[in-house]
Amino acid sequence: VSAMSAAMLSLGERIATELGRGFLDEVYIHGDEGYVLLMASGNEAVLTVLARGKAKLGLVLLEMRRAVGDLEELVG
Repeated sequence: VSAMSAAMLSLGERIATELGRGFLDEVYIHGDEGYVLLMASGNEAVLTVLARGKAKLGLVLLEMRRAVGDLEELVG
């Protein structure tokens, strides 16, 4: 899962750059059973979250941003 997450985030960053969309914030995949959300934590880590289809994405993304901030403080 970690290798796939890193590859997806890298591809998202490349697409955002090539299409002039600026810095990539997150990548999310919506499937029949729910979501896979990816967010970079510094240059070396990716936070990957699995969420149900009925999840409130705004709240999930808010918590992910908080978690990434906490991780970046710990890893420094």
